[in-house]
Amino acid sequence: MSTTPVDNSRRRFLTIATSVVGGVGVAGAAVPFIASWNPSAKAKAAGADIEVDISKIEPGQLLRVEWRSKPVWIVRRTPEILAELEKDEDKLKDPNSDEEQQPEVAHNRYRSIKEEYLVLVGICTHLGCSPGYLKDGAFEEIVEGVPDGFFCPCHGSHFDMAGRVFEGSPAPTNLVVPPYYYIDDNTLLIGSEEGAA
Repeated sequence: MSTTPVDNSRRRFLTIATSVVGGVGVAGAAVPFIASWNPSAKAKAAGADIEVDISKIEPGQLLRVEWRSKPVWIVRRTPEILAELEKDEDKLKDPNSDEEQQPEVAHNRYRSIKEEYLVLVGICTHLGCSPGYLKDGAFEEIVEGVPDGFFCPCHGSHFDMAGRVFEGSPAPTNLVVPPYYYIDDNTLLIGSEEGAA
């Protein structure tokens, strides 16, 4: 039997040092593991709200942005375009937007919060193609007497300047209005409604 005295302070130091080194090792292994649970930057960007500066959009101009990997159109409508919306309602499948394709704040003739600005997901509700914007009389080749609108060349769906689908189109419903609100007079936030948590 050994008669060497036990050095408790040395034993305590080794126990503490071993515990600290072990703790650092566990933390070092846990950080990347826990970080892997977070969505990637690409996934965050795909679902994130986007801010859009609308201050430089000219009357009649369409601005394209991307939100959740989808094209979103913002059109600054002229007084003439707005006047056309009421005139052509007898030619539409769902002129009152009874089919819920827009947030409640945009459930009106203009399908927008502010009449002047139209915000739409630029994907046809028929088979997911992207319609083109025809203006300054070019749309009259598609719908007589209607100078501006959206036309999907894939299967011939056509929409007015509120994104409402015309009778005779293969598209079953109006174009989708995404959730959005105005941060200020010149900035839109697409992806959320005002006051949403």
